[in-house]
Amino acid sequence: MASEQTAGFRASPRSVREQIVLVLTAWGMQPDLADTAAALMAETDVLGIDSHGISMLPSYEDKVRAGTLAIDARPRLVRDGVASALLDGMGGLGYPVAAQAMHLAVDKALSHGVGAVAVRNSHHFGAAGVYARIAVRRGVVGLVTSSANGIIMVPTGGAMPMLGTNPIAFAAPAAQNEPFVLDMATTTVAANKVKVYDFNGKALPPGWAIDGRGEPVTDAAQAMAYIFTHPEGGLTPLGGTPAMSSHKGYGLAMMAQILGSTLSGSGFAALHARRRGPRDPDNIGHFFLALNPDAFRDAGSFEADLDDMIDAMHDTPRARPDVPVLVAGEPEAQARIHREAHGIPIPPALDTRLRDICQRCGVGYVLEPSVQG
Repeated sequence: MASEQTAGFRASPRSVREQIVLVLTAWGMQPDLADTAAALMAETDVLGIDSHGISMLPSYEDKVRAGTLAIDARPRLVRDGVASALLDGMGGLGYPVAAQAMHLAVDKALSHGVGAVAVRNSHHFGAAGVYARIAVRRGVVGLVTSSANGIIMVPTGGAMPMLGTNPIAFAAPAAQNEPFVLDMATTTVAANKVKVYDFNGKALPPGWAIDGRGEPVTDAAQAMAYIFTHPEGGLTPLGGTPAMSSHKGYGLAMMAQILGSTLSGSGFAALHARRRGPRDPDNIGHFFLALNPDAFRDAGSFEADLDDMIDAMHDTPRARPDVPVLVAGEPEAQARIHREAHGIPIPPALDTRLRDICQRCGVGYVLEPSVQG
C-alpha cells in the first residue's frame, strides 16, 4: 500500500469526487465530462496513487488560467475502422477522451478480438492504470501508453531533459485473484510523486532526480525546481543510472512516445515547445489496446491460467517471512479497501491549495473527514 500521510485529515472518497466535480464544472467543463473526470481522479486517490488524483487540481488550474487547456472541449471521433479508431481530444482535459477511447477499444475487441484506439490533441489524463482497469472490468486485456507535456526525463548519456514520464499500463483479468495491473512511469519515479514528497516535506530517495551535473537531488523542493523550472536536470529514466540499466527505461519511454504520440500525430514535446505559442494546447497523445482472450483460446481458460500463475507467485519462498510476494495491482487493491473505509489523506499543504482554488472559482469547500478516518 502507498505510504500514508500522518498530518492533515482523511477525506471521504464521496466528498473527494464531489469536490472535483464542483471545481471542474465551475471552470466550465461540461457536466457529464466532469463526472467522468472526477470519477477517475477519485478512483486514483482511492487506489493510493496520491500523485494523480485530487492533488492535480492546482496544476489544472494553472493551465485553465493560462488559456492552454480548453476545459469546455468535447472529444471528437476522427477515424473509425473495424478494429481501430482515432479520437481528437480537442485540447480538453484528458480523462473523458481517454475513457471514451478505452471503452471503444474494448467494444472493438469484444467484436473482433482486438481493438486499438489512438488519441491526439489531449492533455494530462491522470494515472494510466485506471484505463487499463476499465479493460479488465469488461473482461479483456488492456494496454495503455501516453506521451507527456513536461520535458523532464534526461536520456541516458544526456545532460538535458528530452522526454516526459511517458507512462505504460497493462492489465489482465483473473478468475479468482485481483487482476494483474501494472502501472508505471518510464522515469525512475513519476514527477507528481516528487510533488507529494514536497507537499509532505519529505526527502527524496537518492537516484530519483538529478541536477545539471548529473548529481542526485534529495531535497524535494529543490528537485521540483529542476523538474519544472530549471532547463537543466530532471528525472532519471527507469533504472536511475547507466550501471543500473537506465537505457531500458529510456527505451521504454521512447516506445510509449511512439505509440502514444507519433502514431496519432500528436506533438513531441521537446520539438513542440520550440514552436509553441503562449496559448497553444499541450497536444498530448495516448494509445489504448484491448485484447479479448476468448479470441485466442477457450472462454475462461486465460483467467484460470492467470490465477495459477499468480498463485505460484504468492507461493514463492519469501526472503522475509513478514513480507509477502505480491503481483502488480495488489498493493492498490489493498489501498482501496483501506481508503474506502478510512478515507483519502489530504496533507495540510494540499488542503490549503484546494481551499484557495475553491475560493477563486466560487464553489464550496466540501471535503469532509471520513467517518472512520
